[in-house]
Amino acid sequence: MQTSSSQRHIFPTSDAAAQAVAAHIISTVKAKPNAVLGLATGATMEPVYAHLIAAYKRGDVRFSDVSTFNLDEYAGLAPSDPGSYRSTMDRLFFDHVDIDKTKTFLPEASLDASAAAGNDYEAMIIQAGGIDLQLLGIGRNGHIGFNEPGSAIDSRTRLVELHEDTLAANARFFDGGKVPGSAITMGIGTILSAREIVVLATGAAKADAVRDAHCGSFSPDCPASALQTHNHVLWFLDSAAASTRFAA
Repeated sequence: MQTSSSQRHIFPTSDAAAQAVAAHIISTVKAKPNAVLGLATGATMEPVYAHLIAAYKRGDVRFSDVSTFNLDEYAGLAPSDPGSYRSTMDRLFFDHVDIDKTKTFLPEASLDASAAAGNDYEAMIIQAGGIDLQLLGIGRNGHIGFNEPGSAIDSRTRLVELHEDTLAANARFFDGGKVPGSAITMGIGTILSAREIVVLATGAAKADAVRDAHCGSFSPDCPASALQTHNHVLWFLDSAAASTRFAA
């Protein structure tokens, strides 16, 4: 097990936290223009991408040599489906910067060949040289990616069934329609293979999950607690997400 080196940065507002995450990503890309970024979706990440787009439009950063790997994709959705994470990433980020879309990757959303899709995604990450910076959110139940409670710490990219609270939380992205019940996600072990992990958590609803992620040891009940085993994790929190006392 690696020695943990976790830093927490707390900001007065959610936008300030998101802006700080964007600034850290920009610093990473400036230091390594061909950086491999692991990206995340969800409402928490939307202001991060807005700040990255604004920085690009100001001429502060370029993404032309960057490669990206998203954490997950809903199973069974075509890339063109407005609810897919491919469409979401295009809409929120890729369509607005100079990134080469042929170097932006998401797991293949195949129900019939999920094992092969997971293995292929792992191989693609390795071929790219591994992920330099992995961006993460955290679910109310402590999930990271779509690794729900009960996920193994050494899990890899695979098909997973989504918990009811995850489906309820994501329903707003489907205009009241049914959220897909399964997804292809990077595993916890895949996430831990990144050289650096950046976690953004905002809002009081995430406070308990953030606390449990710092419980002192890995618990399958809170997948994010696995991050304690990584040697370089940065937490960016607003004051509401940091409102519950951390473990000593």
